[in-house]
Amino acid sequence: MAGIPKVAVLVGSLRKESFNRRMALALAEMARGTLDSHLIEIGALPLYNQDLDSAPPQPWTAFRDAVKACDALLFVTPEYNRSVPGVLKNALDIGSRPYGHSVWGGKPGAVISVSPGAIGGFGANHHLRQSLVFLDVPTLAQPEAYIGAAATLFDEHGRIANEGTRGFMQKFLDAYTAWIAVHRKATP
Repeated sequence: MAGIPKVAVLVGSLRKESFNRRMALALAEMARGTLDSHLIEIGALPLYNQDLDSAPPQPWTAFRDAVKACDALLFVTPEYNRSVPGVLKNALDIGSRPYGHSVWGGKPGAVISVSPGAIGGFGANHHLRQSLVFLDVPTLAQPEAYIGAAATLFDEHGRIANEGTRGFMQKFLDAYTAWIAVHRKATP
């Protein structure tokens, strides 16, 4: 269990240039040497269907294995209709099944919502937290990260350009790293 924690990073937006993907990549760079971040793609996962549990599609198996191999979880999501995007909810469902074999349980997590709007994806952030409670993901409570005005956050290299936001995100990463240290279990 020693060493740098391996973090599964799940981005709730599929758009290549999404603000959430930019945030995830910027945070991975900021945390280099402290957290080993692995962006796990969720866009090609077939929709969850319990009928397929006995012979799961290969993308489900690869996804589950990738999450299992990680020590912690970081969710970076936009808000769609005051909730999480369907693609992220689908990933949560796939990882939670078959019953009794969830890949999420006990892994320390954190949630960041990023939005061009002023309230920074508050609804999505809290909807996601509801699912994480059920999935037994001990989720960082403070600092809360609702990042608004996303269109102004990044420079041409994808780094967080706003000094105040960068400082806040560093505090978030520091708190998340400490959270992982307290809640981290040995990866099987």
